[in-house]
Amino acid sequence: MSRALALLRSSHPEPGAAVTLAMTLLAFGAGHRGWRLLCVGLAVAATQLAVGWVNDWLDADRDRRTGRRDKPIADGAISRRTVAISGLLAALAAPLAALPLGAAATVTIAVAAVCGLLYDWPLKSTPFSVLPYLAAFGLLPVFVVVALPAHPAPPAWLVAAAALLGAGAHFANVLPDLDDDARTGVRGLPHRIGAGNSRLAAAALLLGATAALVLGPPGAPSWSGWLAGAAAVVVLPIGWYAAQRARGRPVALFRAVIVVALIDVVLLIFSGPV
Repeated sequence: MSRALALLRSSHPEPGAAVTLAMTLLAFGAGHRGWRLLCVGLAVAATQLAVGWVNDWLDADRDRRTGRRDKPIADGAISRRTVAISGLLAALAAPLAALPLGAAATVTIAVAAVCGLLYDWPLKSTPFSVLPYLAAFGLLPVFVVVALPAHPAPPAWLVAAAALLGAGAHFANVLPDLDDDARTGVRGLPHRIGAGNSRLAAAALLLGATAALVLGPPGAPSWSGWLAGAAAVVVLPIGWYAAQRARGRPVALFRAVIVVALIDVVLLIFSGPV
């Protein structure tokens, strides 16, 4: 494996790409075009890279002890120092990419990045592990909206939907690693309430996010809203069932979360102007 590919794999590329794509689509739907759209996409991508790289840097010893061969540092494909430096540079790049969008947007994306990094340390192993997800995901659409030329205030339903989506993603994301985490002393909120309750929490939070997007915008819900809501209701049980039946690390539910996230963003774009 090349060092470039190993570095990319260390960034948690699947969820990072999903969040970046979702926020870029949201930005397009909100009215961003040209260089503004590019700045939004780059700033969000930088936050995702920073959080992913710092997470793998901090977890390197744990990943080695649990034999995580899918982790490039633990596998020896890249050095821990390289990943740490990359995470620092990405964290600095996020507000720099947002500078042309104004002070409010720059501060918002910087705070969102800090919230994500606070999950990596010190909140990951505490009962408050869900709070960085609530805050960071809630702030991402705020960033998209305040980055518009008139710097409007984001609607409350949009912020609530994104925060619920982030919290649901946290519970689903941790599920494949509960056993490995338990062996190395990680005790976040999902670990404390158990796998079954975490699956319920993930499903409830994600359906809450979908409901906020369907019912939150002014006026009656559109046919596309009802269709997207129905799709979310179908996708989550499929992911849940596949996770239950899977051998090895059950990642199916987390992938269902990504699908629902993209469904929700498409729903948002067709729900009317932000």
